[in-house]
Amino acid sequence: MMSYLDDIDEVTLTQDLIRCPSVTPKDAGALDVLQAALEKLGFKCQRLVFSDENTPDVDNLYARYGTEAPNFCFAGHTDVVPPGELSEWSVDPFGSIIKDGMLIGRGAADMKAAIACFAAAAQRVIKAKDGKIPGSISFLITGDEEGPAINGTRKVLEWMAENGERIDHCIVGEPTNPNQLGEMVKIGRRGSFTGYLTALGTEGHVAYPHLADNPIPHLVAMMSALDHLVLDQGSEHFQASNLEFTTIDVGNPATNVIPQSAKTTFNIRFNTHHSLDGLDRLIRETLDKVAEERGAKYHLDAQKNSEPFLTEEGDFSHLIAASIEKHSGQKPVMSTTGGTSDARFIKNYCPVAEFGLISQTMHKIDEQVAVADINALANIYESVLDGYFGD
Repeated sequence: MMSYLDDIDEVTLTQDLIRCPSVTPKDAGALDVLQAALEKLGFKCQRLVFSDENTPDVDNLYARYGTEAPNFCFAGHTDVVPPGELSEWSVDPFGSIIKDGMLIGRGAADMKAAIACFAAAAQRVIKAKDGKIPGSISFLITGDEEGPAINGTRKVLEWMAENGERIDHCIVGEPTNPNQLGEMVKIGRRGSFTGYLTALGTEGHVAYPHLADNPIPHLVAMMSALDHLVLDQGSEHFQASNLEFTTIDVGNPATNVIPQSAKTTFNIRFNTHHSLDGLDRLIRETLDKVAEERGAKYHLDAQKNSEPFLTEEGDFSHLIAASIEKHSGQKPVMSTTGGTSDARFIKNYCPVAEFGLISQTMHKIDEQVAVADINALANIYESVLDGYFGD
């Protein structure tokens, strides 16, 4: 029986979600909690479990209220990172304790509170319109965002396309604000390219270097060439692209042996001046030049993680900004900073923006959010839905 007249308390629902220790890829009942709340509102809920031979099963939820367009989607994830050293926490990380106005628990900021606010906002708008909204509200919630991101949002979106489920606009509830609620909306993200570079040589005794080929100087020269690349100067919405080395490995326990190979890993976060394939060509051309000059050999494995994207500012972003300013008193910055999120998959299907709580404590010991901010975020999402559906 539909019971959208029963109010959803966003703080209580957040606590219920946090009490489910849904460390990737385990769901631990989190999606059950959300599904139960949405079904009471009249949402049609579908659980979608995806897997492949190399990754574990992942439970996902797609829920929709209404059948008509436009379909406004709230997207997010109930999976969380491990809590770390439990003795370092001031409370049980899955106890969902409120102390001095702060709700403490793993996933509070990233991003179970935002999901609870999605549900509370949807309930209020459905109730205000007596159950009749001119369109649809949907939820795309995965359990695979903090993990490999293979069996989650990407596969749900593919399933939706195959089954005629179209979304027109989407908000992802990632914690986008550095210090205060209302500071920042993410309207794009940089792309990510990871390179695994191996310089190849010939093993030999250090006393007879002419009988060997030391790969370490070759690797150093290649790294220097990559480090001196000026990829771009940034753009109106994006900071300059950057290449960072994350590890160097030789694995040689001997002090009198020239190793056979030396390895490094690097990651490039890049803006819309580049593409994954374009960066691949640039990196290989740079390495080829060094290899030719030195008579060296190398091997590069490229992991093309994600392309950059930008949702152009317009009615959608202006609606979000106006709703934020109404309830927080702040005019948010439209930003593309930070790492990747599942918005990188959603952008292929509809305009997408990200807005949630404060990011300072996400993935940290004593992750926490202010109860007042949870209430304000629910109000902001409600205003977005009000504006989107005509009020």
